Amino acid sequence: MATKTFNIEGMTCASCVQNVEKATKKLPGVQEAHVNLATEKLNVNFDENTVSIQDIQAAVDKAGYKAITDMEQKTFAITGMTCASCVQTIERATRKLDGVMESNVNLATEKMTVKYDPTIVSMSGITEAVSNAGYEAIEDTETSEVANEEQDKKQKKIKAIWKRFWGSAVFTIPLFYISMGHMAGLPLPEVINPAIHPKWFSLLQFILTLPVIIFGWKFFSVGFKTLFRGHPNMDSLVALGTGAAFVYSSGATVAVWQGHASYAGNLYYESAAVILTLITLGKYLEARSMGKTSEAIEKLMGLAPKQAIVVRNGEEVEISVDDVVVGDVVIVKPGEKIPVDGVVVEGITSIDESMLTGESIPVEKNVGDHVIGASINKNGTIRYRATKVGRDTALSQIIKLVEDAQGSKAPIAKMADIISGYFVPIVIVIAIVSGLAWYFGGQTGLFALTITISVLVIACPCALGLATPTAIMVGTGKGAENGVLIKSGGALETTHKVQTIVFDKTGTITEGKPKVTDIITVNGVKEGELLQLTASAEKGSEHPLGEAIVRGAEERGLEFIKLENFDAIPGHGIEVTVDGKTLLAGNKKLMDDRNISLSKLASTSDSFASQGKTPMYIAINNKIAGIIAVADTVKENSLKAIEKLHEMGIEVAMITGDNKGTAEAIAKQVGIDRVLSEVLPEDKANEVKKLQGEGKKVAMVGDGINDAPALAQADIGIAIGSGTDVAMESADIVLMRSDLMDVPTAVELSNSTIRNIKQNLFWAFAYNVLGIPFAMGVVYLLGGPLLNPMVAGAAMSLSSVSVLVNALRLKRFKPSVMK
Repeated sequence: MATKTFNIEGMTCASCVQNVEKATKKLPGVQEAHVNLATEKLNVNFDENTVSIQDIQAAVDKAGYKAITDMEQKTFAITGMTCASCVQTIERATRKLDGVMESNVNLATEKMTVKYDPTIVSMSGITEAVSNAGYEAIEDTETSEVANEEQDKKQKKIKAIWKRFWGSAVFTIPLFYISMGHMAGLPLPEVINPAIHPKWFSLLQFILTLPVIIFGWKFFSVGFKTLFRGHPNMDSLVALGTGAAFVYSSGATVAVWQGHASYAGNLYYESAAVILTLITLGKYLEARSMGKTSEAIEKLMGLAPKQAIVVRNGEEVEISVDDVVVGDVVIVKPGEKIPVDGVVVEGITSIDESMLTGESIPVEKNVGDHVIGASINKNGTIRYRATKVGRDTALSQIIKLVEDAQGSKAPIAKMADIISGYFVPIVIVIAIVSGLAWYFGGQTGLFALTITISVLVIACPCALGLATPTAIMVGTGKGAENGVLIKSGGALETTHKVQTIVFDKTGTITEGKPKVTDIITVNGVKEGELLQLTASAEKGSEHPLGEAIVRGAEERGLEFIKLENFDAIPGHGIEVTVDGKTLLAGNKKLMDDRNISLSKLASTSDSFASQGKTPMYIAINNKIAGIIAVADTVKENSLKAIEKLHEMGIEVAMITGDNKGTAEAIAKQVGIDRVLSEVLPEDKANEVKKLQGEGKKVAMVGDGINDAPALAQADIGIAIGSGTDVAMESADIVLMRSDLMDVPTAVELSNSTIRNIKQNLFWAFAYNVLGIPFAMGVVYLLGGPLLNPMVAGAAMSLSSVSVLVNALRLKRFKPSVMK
């Protein structure tokens, strides 16, 4: 199965979403199809052997819309061409590549322009195809800057809508004055006074309305196109309502000119013009607001540098960051951004990685250390070898995660989707039935027309369609800003339902790197001497306890002494000769086997064990010399995070392979409710399943490869960003800062987002439930006012904008701070 994302053009409301989804889901081989109205994207999961990208595009086109893949366009300078035959050869070679949509070579300029899907084929793949054909392709950096093309397109669209609004307003304002002013006692020139010259009064309104119809022509072209294809949308409602008003008024104008002056008082030009103008204004405000929902992605994209200095053929060359390939040696000077991910091969520096980790203190980097693209080099010049470029860099992966999440649907959206799928046809039927009911009930045709137009233009499927995706866009974007990457709308929704959170111990609650915590000496041995001798004995050891003791000696600047003899005693410890002394280091069994008295250290050892520390006994020349205690220390924020989760009413469990005593000691330190100890790595998923069997929604927080099955089994898998790629791949949420305080942040963000979605859906439903009956004349029937179609048009526009503005309130989200 393959997954593909398309940009959809021509959508205006939630009804369009249903139309596109239905059209694509009908295709054989399409397993899933999800459309996000806010991002105007379609995600399709399909069998490449059964259905092609072109088939999907054709189906969307047939439904009245346009599906465009996320294409990039690059220009290459070609060397080695001599004739038109060369042109054909290169074009054939590149067009054969999967993902290349267009390839055109110009012999005169010796340049090739390629349109391709970067998710299928890379730039290096294109240049390799040209090379295999016998030529050389080098990117033309002067014409390749197309990264902001989509953003420019959106800005142009917003400007175009703004121009349409002002163009409409210029004619609508005088039209409104002419048609309605005299009713309020405002003066009109005699030549267009309806009582004196009804012909000119009606004709001038017709002339002023025509430009407004032209400015709003898109409503009619799209609306009627989708209507006739059996997939009406919001534009269909607007086109029918304003079209009916304009056609009726045009007919009345003809009647006036034929001598029926009374029709001059029954014109509806101002309704058609005002409705079109107000809805265009609503569309502008909507586009502006929707642009703000994707600011998080724009900020992330803005972090990446555009150029990089690499070493090519022994020379420093400045190239586009897109041209950096794996293996390139990149040079970065102080104050510059790291272009792509890599490993330092020369130099020492400190790097600000706050954009990714949230850690404000620069991290020191030496040869062999990893550097992350878009982080800032603070003080030293370094050379590093590129290991990940393009879409493989950490920043690109984050952007992709956020984009995928913003394009996904939350389960809560399903009800709105189902309703909006039937919404427009039902509204059209209600509008016609309401108008006919009033007409046959004894009202005039003009009254019936007013009812019909009001119902058509007040109904707003847009508000329903935008309620969920806009909140998800802002919520996931806000999460990314706070170092919490939420992979899908479903994960964002489910997180707020979590009742139990299971933390892996090692590397999650604890640092995952055992440290020397205590050194106790007896029989006149000094602390430094004991550590030096033991660390010398353990030098080169792969045992976690031995490694911790060696690190402890290195941190204190102690020198290691060369061993004269070494003997490993399986299950007990080691025996070495160092500095002329026989040293035993190991557990209590080793001391008992050698008949070495532990003196008063037995009680001390028991005390360490109760605190979750592992004691190592050391004897010198068959006399006990002391204990070195080692423990995997608890992370700084583990206690705070667990306290915060308790405040939120969430049960906290810990899962570990450690023995019961050590596990309970750690649990006691941080306030764990439930301890699952002595659990084998392969059994972690079963333990999660048991908790789910109790009817609980369970989240699992882990960082290692052995946590991946449990992360996948849990209702919500949360991976620590410093963990393995496998764990992060299996998770629904990734905590980039490796700070456990981000776990309650994720829950809080989910709560805030779902609350916002529910508010949006409530107002969207309430608006239509109250608005449509009002437009039908139910309130008028009970003695209230009749809804003017112009007011209905304004209400329709404001309903969508209000939903968007409410979603934007999420941008104020801030994680709570522990008191």
